[in-house]
Order: sequence, then structure tokens, then C-alpha cells
Amino acid sequence: MFGRETKPSVYFYAFFAMLFWGFSFVWTKVVLDYLNPVSVIFFRLVVSSLLLFLFITIMRRREPIRRSDIKWFLLSAFFEPFLYFTGENYGVMLSTATISAVMIALIPVLTPVVAFVVLREKIGPWNIAGIFISFLGVLVMVTGNGMRLEVEPMGLLFLGMAVIAGLFSSVLMGRLAKTYSSLTIITYQNIIGIFYFLPLFIFLDKDNLNEVTFNFELVSSLIMLAVFASSFAFIFYVNAIRKIGVSRTNIFTNLIPVITAIVSFFWIGETFTTEKIAGIALVISGVFMAQVNMRRIRDLWRKPPKS
Repeated sequence: MFGRETKPSVYFYAFFAMLFWGFSFVWTKVVLDYLNPVSVIFFRLVVSSLLLFLFITIMRRREPIRRSDIKWFLLSAFFEPFLYFTGENYGVMLSTATISAVMIALIPVLTPVVAFVVLREKIGPWNIAGIFISFLGVLVMVTGNGMRLEVEPMGLLFLGMAVIAGLFSSVLMGRLAKTYSSLTIITYQNIIGIFYFLPLFIFLDKDNLNEVTFNFELVSSLIMLAVFASSFAFIFYVNAIRKIGVSRTNIFTNLIPVITAIVSFFWIGETFTTEKIAGIALVISGVFMAQVNMRRIRDLWRKPPKS
């Protein structure tokens, strides 16, 4: 049903990446009650970078970076984590976890265009239809009667910045994934990201830390963000990109609002409406359509049975 040479484990990589990112919107909403967005991102990157660097060092999996590729690592880290996390965190702060997840779901809608222009990556009409059906499901999930979204314009502006950054980051990750392992890419991206955020942290947030109480809720949520959302999720994500491409991997992004809605229902008591249930069905159907290899199905259908 899927690609001829694609192992099912690749789709598990993509799913668990989105699962962790779906949780991340709720964790982010929790830590933003205590810290400003820059501090959240800075601590998240520091913890993640330490863990990943220790792991690749102990396991002897450090890879040398070619001098010619340094510019691509610097540019990739500028888009993500720097621009993406800035837009995402300020967007979450100025809107809601679910609305933020919906905006991020724009990434797979726009990714095929960017991937085609930059990487010449092809995607079929059936897959494109799946993308738009999935995104329609996202809209149904978060709009009630009247199809209106209530959110501050600045929140949408920041989330739009995250979407654009995510698009370019995906393309650059796809380029780097041809040469380097997922661990190497994410480790160095996060380390570079620390230096991008350091001036902002020093000038904007350092003095505010004296008023913060680092209780269990804050610390545990930060650790979850660092370990699962900033480490494992990105490693799984790059692994999926390497196997099935940027466009088909980013289609799974539309699962994030579904996961966020479910987690928000159980974690913070958010209402689970009929619209959300219908939207979830559309999202899952769209993701399935976008992953299906129709040519492979037609070949199997036409293949005569063995005698």
C-alpha cells in the first residue's frame, strides 16, 4: 500500500515525531505560565544539546562536519530552532495550544511547492488531494458555528513566521540528511540555536529569572520539551525525511492538532466537540491518502493471480 521499498518503521518514526510535537503545545502552554518564550526555548535547547552531545560522544557517533556544509547548518539552525521556536512560542502565548497546532498544519500544505522548487521532489495528485482533505479536517476541528477563529492578529503573525521557517528548515534538513545522521543534524542545530538565542536571553529574560519559582510542574514540562520535543521528535522526523521525502513526511504534521486536542481534553479539560471528532476523521483520512502509492495499488490490482 505504501512505497515499494518503504518499511513500516518509517511511518512509526513520522507518527511518534508528531505525537511528541502534539504534546509539546500543551507542555509549552504550561511553562509559559512561569517563563517568557525566550527563556523557554533557551533552557529547552540547553538541556537537549547536553543530552544529545553526551550521547553521540559516549556512543562514538560524532561525525565531522565538512567545511562546505557549515553554512547549511548555520542557515538551517537559523530557521529552526531560532525563527521557528520564536514564532511558535510567542504564537502559543498569544493564542491557544490548539490554534497554534492548526497554524503549524499549514506546513504540509505548502511544503510540496517548496520541495518541488528547491529539491525537484515530486508528489502525485492523489497525495495532493490528501494534503488538502487533511488540512480541511484541521479547520473543522477548531472552528465551530460560523467558521470563525478567535485569536490575536499578532499571535497569527508569529505563527505564520513559524510556518515559513518550518518550510525552509524542512528543505534544508532534507539536504543535510543525505550526508549526515539524524543525531548529528539535530545535535548541531540545537547547539547553534543556543548561540542564536543567547543574546536575546541575556538582554530580555535573564533578570526576570529571579522572580521564577522552579517547581515540579515547570521543571518536568521543560524536561519533557527538551527530551521528547527537541530531541527524539526531530531525530525521528529527519529519519522519516531521509526515507520518504520532505513532502510526505510533513503531511503527518496535520496529526499534531488531533493529538493536541486529545491531550488538551484529558490534561486541561478542553471540550471535545462534534466538530473536533469530524475533523479528526478527515485528518486521518487525508494523511492516509497522502501516503498511498496509487501506482503500486493499480499494479497489484492488475497483477494476475498466481495459478
